[in-house]
Amino acid sequence: MKQKIPAAVILISVFFMLSSCLGLKMDIALNQNGSGTINLEYRISRSLDALGRLDGNERWNTIPVGKADFDRTVDRLPDIKLTSFSSKEDDKNLIINAKLDFTSIKGLLAFLDASGQRSSFSGDGRSGRLEFTLSEGDGDKSPELNELLAAISESYSVDIGMSFASDAVLNIKDNQGRIIEAGNKITARGKKVSCSFPLYEILSSSRGINVEVIW
Repeated sequence: MKQKIPAAVILISVFFMLSSCLGLKMDIALNQNGSGTINLEYRISRSLDALGRLDGNERWNTIPVGKADFDRTVDRLPDIKLTSFSSKEDDKNLIINAKLDFTSIKGLLAFLDASGQRSSFSGDGRSGRLEFTLSEGDGDKSPELNELLAAISESYSVDIGMSFASDAVLNIKDNQGRIIEAGNKITARGKKVSCSFPLYEILSSSRGINVEVIW
């Protein structure tokens, strides 16, 4: 059976293309010694979760959906542990809430990007630069495909916040390193910075979406 991947790998655009009906809210608090906490909530369409439970479809169920799944995930990651977990269902979604503690930025990065290919970091807990990719961009899509992406991702979003002991700056960039004007969807400066994207924007991006945080 395919190994389950860390929950935050859902940030990666390839994974979005596989799962589609999924929303993410993640708040990271970073201390000056490099330790911190991650509060994570994600919503999985009940139809997607049911698909993963059908005989022969276990390979689709790659998202940790139970506490045991999370325990197995963090057991393979350095410097990170699960401190609380809960789940519930509404009429549309399975809703997962988890809190994790990390003792080093190495642990945070292992959770954000298990592949190590879609993030970069320099510095330490006192001052540094972190960049990670939400969408690599894959050229213009047809109007029909854009309509399909809009339909399947309606009401889902990706919300990311990071808190620091000192002021930070958040930039959204395309694949050429150019700043993307994200309007009122971001809090670009302060001790807490954040960004929010409808899932459709990530799925349909042709220029790429990269989040850069400097503190």
